[in-house]
Amino acid sequence: MSAVKTLHDKSRKKPIYGMLCAVCENYDCLIKRNFNPERASSFLDKKSEIKCKKGQQFIIEGAPVNGLFFVLRGKVKVFRTGINGREQIVRFAKSGEIIGHRGFGTEEYYSIGAIALEDTVLCYFSKDVLQEMLLKHPEFTYDLMLFYANELNRSESKVKSLSQMTVRERVVDTLLYINRKFNQKNNYLDLILSRKEYADFAGTTEEQVIRVFSVLKKEELIIANGKRIGILNEKLLKQEIEEHHYFLGS
Repeated sequence: MSAVKTLHDKSRKKPIYGMLCAVCENYDCLIKRNFNPERASSFLDKKSEIKCKKGQQFIIEGAPVNGLFFVLRGKVKVFRTGINGREQIVRFAKSGEIIGHRGFGTEEYYSIGAIALEDTVLCYFSKDVLQEMLLKHPEFTYDLMLFYANELNRSESKVKSLSQMTVRERVVDTLLYINRKFNQKNNYLDLILSRKEYADFAGTTEEQVIRVFSVLKKEELIIANGKRIGILNEKLLKQEIEEHHYFLGS
């Protein structure tokens, strides 16, 4: 039995899921956008709710693909294993976003892993239920196709731009990406990461991230308090990478 299936079986709850979708405020969610809870209850009632504690891994890289996850609330780190077993963070996800979509379709195994960065609640649809939804609801199929096209475009743009960026520019881009996705709260980014996690996303080393943060602090572009990082001058940071076409993802 796969680790994903084991977690799913242990964490499954049985409320009326169609009603949960009716009151859900994640209006960017593909399910929320395409399915009326009253008319699609036959599908939505098959949805499971999975609760993950901070630090809990709910997708294991290489495990069989059993379904798709939607973040109801919380924050998630999506990663894959690179050369010499080094972790490479692919993206971060928040409420309303999909996890595991790169393994859904023709692939039999997840090419990524996923860990909850805080206590997180996930909506889970099995592969069989999703395939039935795609066959019977063309609007949902079309919306999902557009989602994949946008994801591919962002991924290609990011690879191209990062290959031309200096270490400092990659770290600055990472800070701006997190700011766009999670915003700031009480003067600090609303996502707490270690220096290693910043490095794993920016494609550099922990030591280089520490050095860049130190310089950015001296230049009064950011503030730092332990793991908390705050952006003081977003405009100047954007100017540093504008030649690389600022906005490499969301």
